[in-house]
Amino acid sequence: MKKSSKTLLTTAGILAAAVASVQSANAHMEPKTGEGMEKCYGVVKAHKNDCASQANKHSCAGQAKVDNDPNEWTKLPKGLCEKLVGGSLVSQAEKTTNETKLHSDDHTGHDH
Repeated sequence: MKKSSKTLLTTAGILAAAVASVQSANAHMEPKTGEGMEKCYGVVKAHKNDCASQANKHSCAGQAKVDNDPNEWTKLPKGLCEKLVGGSLVSQAEKTTNETKLHSDDHTGHDH
């Protein structure tokens, strides 16, 4: 085998190992989504959230600062979230955005 072929094979092997390593390291970032799972906000213990905060406080798992933050989430089996005290399928940030949008739509400038 030529030296350039060996180098190419070695480089390809190293690259494949590096890609597999990065994928493995990032696997915890976003839990696998199954048909039977949903995001549940407001029930996570500090440092036990699954991924980024809806309120853009951080962008990684395990960084929730307080218990039951309404913008932190974890994946739970469908139907369980709304049975838990504080559990919501919508984050507080989303609720606030939707309420603001609704109120701005009410003020169109037309006389009633």
